[in-house]
Amino acid sequence: MKKFIYLIIFFSFFDLFTQLPIMSTYAESLGASAFLTGLAVGTYSLSNTFGNIISGFSTDRKGPFSILILGLLTTGISLLFYNLVDEPIVLLIVRFIHGLVAGLIVPAAFTFLANATEQEKRGKGSAISGAFVGIAAIIGPAFSGILASHTSVPFVFNITAGFMILLAILAFFLLKSNQVKKEKSKPSTYIPIRLFFNNTGTLKAFSGAFFLMFSQGVIAYLLPLKVQSLGFDSRLSGTLMSTFGIIAVLVFILPTNRIFDKIAPIKTLSFGIGLMGLSQLLIGLADTGTLLYIAMACYGIGFGFLFPSVNSLLIDSTTTEIRGKAYGYFYAFFSLGVVLGSSLLGWLSLGIVSGFVFTGIVLFIFGSIILIPHKKPSHAK
Repeated sequence: MKKFIYLIIFFSFFDLFTQLPIMSTYAESLGASAFLTGLAVGTYSLSNTFGNIISGFSTDRKGPFSILILGLLTTGISLLFYNLVDEPIVLLIVRFIHGLVAGLIVPAAFTFLANATEQEKRGKGSAISGAFVGIAAIIGPAFSGILASHTSVPFVFNITAGFMILLAILAFFLLKSNQVKKEKSKPSTYIPIRLFFNNTGTLKAFSGAFFLMFSQGVIAYLLPLKVQSLGFDSRLSGTLMSTFGIIAVLVFILPTNRIFDKIAPIKTLSFGIGLMGLSQLLIGLADTGTLLYIAMACYGIGFGFLFPSVNSLLIDSTTTEIRGKAYGYFYAFFSLGVVLGSSLLGWLSLGIVSGFVFTGIVLFIFGSIILIPHKKPSHAK
């Protein structure tokens, strides 16, 4: 069952990463202005935030099984809508629908996984799920970039749609027996939102998720500009991103992933965010391709430590009754981090070097604050 959930997680993030290299150029090909092109990219993340929260609440009320099936099926259908797009406004509508329904999948999948994983193995389990995210980050952009150049953007989405609908059908049969056992629990009670933000563990997990993807948004926005400013071919940006992804996956899958069950997640979280902050500074100051590769390798190690840590921290700080809502907010912070990371630096009018330095300092500050102890760690319940 867990292996199948890992497969769902892979294709959920594969759907996300296949969009990265093709969406802006697709919007422009439809005649979208620079503003509408940016909106087409950002609308997905914005509606995805709402989808994450809806999924969290619905998962705790109905169980992850039905929400997972609904998310996979509707995401597959929404991907087929790209065949109907013939102008920018229609693209924005499809992007909103796609982001909203795709947001249902990840919180439900991770709740399913967390509830099926033994407490003493939650760190290693989070690392393995992170590996599938990393593999999707490596394969997704290359797959869509190459395929779209030979066919079309809607054709790429048709392929992903086929996988999503197939997964929905398989999930109905493979996970059905498990959900019968899981969902015959006591009726869910109202859980006030402030409970999650008053709990230090969940608050730090949410913050870690936000800054992880804030950093990713900055990398996506500034790294191509940095590469271009040094006079390198744009292909270097792709190989640098692949380097980061490969290093992160190695951290996830090598036997060293046992460290996430032996060391407190708050410490590995701080270490990971610190390394990511250091890499941001190195990228900003780098003046050769070699230094950029070193910086991105450092970034990959930091990402590899941070992702399992925030997941473990969230599991440690919640009970099964409210874990769906917790993951809903958790991945909403993921989406918000991407949006703000790629847009805040533009609003602040920071240059390439100053943008990387600013981000590095922010991550260092967060990595230090996160270590401040609290008197009584407790579950949100």
